[in-house]
Amino acid sequence: MTVIDPVADPEKALLLDYLRGQRRHVLGIIDGLSEADLRRPVLPSGWSCLDMVRHLTVDEEQFWFGAVVAGDAEVIAGLDGGDDSWTVPPEVPVTEVLDRYRDACARSDEIVAATPLGAPPAWWPGDLFGDWRIDDLREVMLHLIAEIACHAGHLDAARELIDGRQWMVLTE
Repeated sequence: MTVIDPVADPEKALLLDYLRGQRRHVLGIIDGLSEADLRRPVLPSGWSCLDMVRHLTVDEEQFWFGAVVAGDAEVIAGLDGGDDSWTVPPEVPVTEVLDRYRDACARSDEIVAATPLGAPPAWWPGDLFGDWRIDDLREVMLHLIAEIACHAGHLDAARELIDGRQWMVLTE
């Protein structure tokens, strides 16, 4: 695991800690679900828990850290591949989706460690977001903390519908 020195860079260490907390929430709320339950849509929008993890991998971790922050040409090239980031094909193993998420998170942490908080984006997706723009790594991290927390909440709702389990709720 990438370590940020909290003495040398306390703000970055704190932001990374919060980001990792939201990632743990994502993996923790789906922990223990069967393959069938991971693949079963339960909300009207039609995504499954596994689809959400794929979305978090591609559209959050890889897009924001790999493409926007690092300017990784391979990641950027993959953005135009027509890949549906909200759908996990049935032939793709659950372990592959979860491993890709963990690997993307680890790569994101490496990018964070190597990038100053005030560094501007190395790449920006044209007018995809209209006039809205993120100015530096700090803003990307804050955006991702909020974005992943929101999606973890979606996973909370899905999990509760699947088997009644609630995140961090003690049962008797």
